[in-house]
Amino acid sequence: MDNKGYLLLVEDDPAIQAQNKHLLASRKYPLRQATTLAAAKSILAAEGTPRAIILDVILPDGNGVDFLREIRQGSNVPVLLLTSEDTQEDILKGLTAGGDHYLAKPCPPAIFLSHVEALLRRSEQLPEMLSLGSIKLEPASGRAYIGDDDLVLSQKEFALLQQFIQHPGKLLMAENLYQKVWGQEMLSEEYSLSSAIYRLRKKLSGSGYTITSEYKEGYVIELE
Repeated sequence: MDNKGYLLLVEDDPAIQAQNKHLLASRKYPLRQATTLAAAKSILAAEGTPRAIILDVILPDGNGVDFLREIRQGSNVPVLLLTSEDTQEDILKGLTAGGDHYLAKPCPPAIFLSHVEALLRRSEQLPEMLSLGSIKLEPASGRAYIGDDDLVLSQKEFALLQQFIQHPGKLLMAENLYQKVWGQEMLSEEYSLSSAIYRLRKKLSGSGYTITSEYKEGYVIELE
């Protein structure tokens, strides 16, 4: 791994923190550590977006899933949720909030490292910039612009726009879009996708592009 980024380990259990620090150090991953959400936020503010975040869910000053939702407002950084809460409901909540992996602890060292390496492969696959006309996306930071103007997108809006930018002029089926962005099957009465498309369409005003819908099929981004 090169030194252009670091891993952020947010864990308050001393034994698990020590074990994971040792495992990550053995792979020579640049590492920053925090035992509270406040400390994690300070590190992010001072050092910028990491390559990946390993995030405990239950922390002394708050819930890691709530913190993940905050992160997703402005960043697409890969996140591994590490927690003792591993019911189906807990897992679904974490993944729906924007987690990339969800791992119950304690877990075998080899399993932990394999999940971290999967996160890093994902971060390496993110291009620095995607563009379509005046629309620009920064996948690592989760920010999008029309020219120099920040579109101020939610995580779901950004993920949708990234799908459209990567497939300009192509009809994207609604079910496939929902599964990619929300990480689950779309129910027949699900309106989250259409609502997000509506907001995104308004924010793209002035870009020269719009998102049109094909009744009961999907959506396409095209020139106005």
